[in-house]
Amino acid sequence: MNLQKFARHSLTFGPTPIQPLKRLSAHLGGEVQLYAKREDCNSGLAFGGNKTRKLEYLIPEAIEGGYDTLVSIGGIQSNQTRQVAAVAAHLGMKCVLVQENWVNYADAVYDRVGNIELSRIMGADVRLDASGFDIGIRKSWEEAMDGVRRAGGKPFPIPAGCSEHPKGGLGFVGFAEEVRQQEAELGFKFDYIVVCSVTGSTQAGMVVGFAADGRADRVIGIDASAKPQQTFDQVLRIAKNTANLVELGRDITDKDIVLDTRFGGPEYGLPSEGTLEAIRLCARQEGMLTDPVYEGKSMHGMIEMVRQREFPSGSRVLYAHLGGVPALSAYSYIFRNG
Repeated sequence: MNLQKFARHSLTFGPTPIQPLKRLSAHLGGEVQLYAKREDCNSGLAFGGNKTRKLEYLIPEAIEGGYDTLVSIGGIQSNQTRQVAAVAAHLGMKCVLVQENWVNYADAVYDRVGNIELSRIMGADVRLDASGFDIGIRKSWEEAMDGVRRAGGKPFPIPAGCSEHPKGGLGFVGFAEEVRQQEAELGFKFDYIVVCSVTGSTQAGMVVGFAADGRADRVIGIDASAKPQQTFDQVLRIAKNTANLVELGRDITDKDIVLDTRFGGPEYGLPSEGTLEAIRLCARQEGMLTDPVYEGKSMHGMIEMVRQREFPSGSRVLYAHLGGVPALSAYSYIFRNG
């Protein structure tokens, strides 16, 4: 496998720490040892997160190609768009963000706080659009790029979650390689890796990265899209492409993709009671915050799998914390009493 042949522009602090979740593990019975890899602390650029790791492999093309405007898309409280805005500011580029109405949630300040607030502070041209949730290529995003061109700019397209970009999976191949180095220092290997999955390239990159040592199917994706077949198909397609890019040496098949569909409801961006309980439990046991859209759902999944004894006794489980906590303030009414 050869990740080193790809140009990488450093946007992160370096390897992200792995932290034992001792109190949460004990609270859940102590038979499974839980750890978190803190992608939510990976950068000084507007709190970072999993997209910042991905962008390290996209940005060299933007710089070398003389592009002047990063154009991306997401929901109103998108973590992706906040991270793109930060990277654009850091590099001295312009930024246009299409923020669609992906979440069926109404709050008086939903479009003024959290991620979108940070993007505006960083100078991004934020454009609200009424279109609903989907994970494919969007018409509103293409129109935004056309507008940049008409104004004489050169737009660099960054799709939702970086996932439709051919190099969108590379960052999390790197994540797997980083974990292997950390495992060597820790003196043990993780039995399972739990990760939230929506647009697909985070899980896809991990699957390829861990396939290198036979652990592709130990990456457990927790669907948070509530459109699991679409997400599964996308993870598989991106993983196949990424495997070819890094010369993995074997094909990725649907048997390599594990996507748990039990925790994504009631729909994208809306937390279930289980999501909210997981957010509060993790916060109160560990002081580690997760959000209602993504990480709360993957945390719920991991907690329930421990409770249901789906991990064998003695397992070491690594939770990939992908970030997203700024969105919590957009759900302030839900958490008005904590």
